[in-house]
Amino acid sequence: MEKKRAFSAKAQAKTKETKLVQQIKTRVSATGPMTVAEYMKEICMNPMSGYYMHRDVIGSSGVITSPEISQLYGDVIAEWCLKEWIKAGKPKPWYIVEIGPNRGALSDELLRVFSQNNDAREVVSLHLVEVSPHLSQLQELKLCGTVSVVKDVLEADDSRRHLHLHTNQDNDELMYKHNITKHGVPVSWYRSIEDVPQGFSCIIAYELFDAFPIHKLQRLKNKTNEGWREVLIDLDDGQGEHHLRYVLSRGPTPASQFFIDADETRTSLEVSPESGVLVQEIAARIEKEGGYSLLIDYGHDGTKTDTFRAFRSHALHDPLSEPGTADLTADVDFSYLKKMVKGKALTYGPITQQDFLTNMNIKSRFEKILASAKPELHKDLIASYDMLLGPEHLGKI
Repeated sequence: MEKKRAFSAKAQAKTKETKLVQQIKTRVSATGPMTVAEYMKEICMNPMSGYYMHRDVIGSSGVITSPEISQLYGDVIAEWCLKEWIKAGKPKPWYIVEIGPNRGALSDELLRVFSQNNDAREVVSLHLVEVSPHLSQLQELKLCGTVSVVKDVLEADDSRRHLHLHTNQDNDELMYKHNITKHGVPVSWYRSIEDVPQGFSCIIAYELFDAFPIHKLQRLKNKTNEGWREVLIDLDDGQGEHHLRYVLSRGPTPASQFFIDADETRTSLEVSPESGVLVQEIAARIEKEGGYSLLIDYGHDGTKTDTFRAFRSHALHDPLSEPGTADLTADVDFSYLKKMVKGKALTYGPITQQDFLTNMNIKSRFEKILASAKPELHKDLIASYDMLLGPEHLGKI
């Protein structure tokens, strides 16, 4: 008698259930699937477990940025900022505003160069827009060599303790921290660009917008449905690898109704309304007080479609896997940002970092440094230069 084999389906082990997964599962169970934008906000900025809130995400644990790679990069950006300020007639005061300054490496390089210019040194001040308490301390340590005392204040109407950063008690200014940098330049921290004092400004955002929340939209075209639907994130209680999964909205959503141009030809789209709001705030500030802005990011000019991804320890990582342990990002649609400020500000670009640095004559700077450096340093110098300009590295930014 022939024996029959019995087969049993063994459930696939799911990825680790982090604290954020538990919170998201509770939320989705109560209110339904969440947008990708809501998911990104929760993963990045959750007060207890957010990726950016309690860790150093730059360098060995996160990403490598151009200012960290070579002093040349800061030299070139500083020269550009100075030239634009001089062309404007050297207005006083001169505010350098960096939004999302990471560990402060770029601002530190800018102030190093500005402090060597007599005219700039007398009128410049630095204003940092940063919402992460941890990163603000790293920035202060980098820029000033010291860190302000952070007090844990017990609210009178709450039994829980809340973290309160040092604030200026003498006036109503909206800065939450103030210090003097090692280059002798005043520096202040704010939670919003709206809190920064008005004045002629050079506004810089380096690799900021690629972390802004996006709505993912998909065009439907079949026998029963036609139009746009939004990609949502739902629970996966089945055989899926993760605790979460992507689903399409059953009907139109506010994002699919209001954020898509009638002449859009792409079949999938990523839109960041919060990015649009910020560039409008930047444009309004420049229109009112004068100034200019430089936005540096991974992006495109309205040509790409599906760029939402995650990175952990320099490697690609599934955005739904172990949320809170990886950096979520999406390429910036510069065509959308330009549309948001049309008629309010002049825009140029986008161009690649390689082209920008080349136009600013970085090659001659590098050749001078290489010629005066010790031979044993040449290999590292060349590698850093290639990292900045190489299209397979950061040159494509």
